[in-house]
Amino acid sequence: MIAPGAHSDRARPALVRLATDDPALGALALWCAHRDAADGPAARTDGVTIYYGPGFGQLAPHEQTGLAAHHILHVALRHGPRMGAMAQRLGGSFDETLYGIAADALINEALLAANYAMPRPALTLRDVLEQALGLPFGPDALAEWDVDRLYLRLCDSGNDKRKGKGPNGQGGDSPNAAEQARKLAQRAGFTPDLARATPDADSPDGADQAAQWRQHLTRALEAGRMAGRGLGLIGHRLADLAPPRTPWEHVLRRLLSRALLPGLMQTHRRPARDWIAAEALARATRAPTPGFRPGTRRSVEVPCIALAIDASGSVEGPLLHRFLSETAGVARRVAAEIYLIAFDDAVRWQHRLDPARWQSQIAGLDWPRGGGTDFASPIAAAQGLGASVAVILTDLDGPFGLPPRGMPVIWGLSRTAPAPPFGHVLELAH
Repeated sequence: MIAPGAHSDRARPALVRLATDDPALGALALWCAHRDAADGPAARTDGVTIYYGPGFGQLAPHEQTGLAAHHILHVALRHGPRMGAMAQRLGGSFDETLYGIAADALINEALLAANYAMPRPALTLRDVLEQALGLPFGPDALAEWDVDRLYLRLCDSGNDKRKGKGPNGQGGDSPNAAEQARKLAQRAGFTPDLARATPDADSPDGADQAAQWRQHLTRALEAGRMAGRGLGLIGHRLADLAPPRTPWEHVLRRLLSRALLPGLMQTHRRPARDWIAAEALARATRAPTPGFRPGTRRSVEVPCIALAIDASGSVEGPLLHRFLSETAGVARRVAAEIYLIAFDDAVRWQHRLDPARWQSQIAGLDWPRGGGTDFASPIAAAQGLGASVAVILTDLDGPFGLPPRGMPVIWGLSRTAPAPPFGHVLELAH
């Protein structure tokens, strides 16, 4: 069925061609709302509705079909809500234009692989990988990259100036991938055509829509595969079609919040509830009064997060900043203290961070270099601080020592490593 009220005179011929030539995209088009716009780019989308501007009618028929397919995929792949979710994760450092470039590059590459014609010049995944990131473009590139991973890689490669140096970002320059991607997009005539939308996870309606679109995609791609033409032929190669896994930032937030929940402690200022009942019964029956049992109350002590950084440089600058941003956000919500610890084979220094201004605090820190790695020392330092949880960013190359009592440990890994003997492992995937 066609979405209620969906109509566009400008796009009608292109949508009819899609329904005839590509069963997958023709089916997905029926679930999108299509509108004519009085101005603006040739086509754009707000994550739900596709708007066709006056320039759309000036394109050749085959280009109209490709551009309509481009925006149908924006809607079907939930790029608008995913952009909103990424903006929530990164806060003020989020770059909406760069996210749009990553989304356009992936979609254009997929459509060209499905033999669509795009208005030229068109920005592609090959351009971004080879010219901006300096990575090879292989036959499985579409299966390796989704929009979130590509965007974060552009951000990290563009901001990382350390090239093997310490977490403070000092060291030799690396090419600014984000700036290179913007130049490529400018040469390709890129115009922002994707609007940020409310993340699906923020409302039941959004979660339902995301689930429905996954069903639509599965059915449409199967129809295209059975027909042997169009997007259905390459659908199995698109990493962006798969539901994104839970970002590590969300996992970290959940683990920290759970570890920082206020505990219970004994208090002699009031008796336990069961003692009150037992004492009342003893008085009523003239039995001996039971021994006093203290009650419990919630701990009012300020919780503490010990964040230990392996000074061997295994955690790169941009990743460290994203990790600190998430940790500081949790600390602000629960009024927790953060202690940043630098270590190699011993603790080199520890500083108390203010969650509201940690960026300026770490800018001038002197990070140690060299030496081995020993995890017993930062764990002991965290226990000495009375930390509620210890978070260690490392590559897990070193002796662990004994597990701490009463203090959970979270290992943040930027690369694959054998499992540690204790603690929760969090893979910091880009």
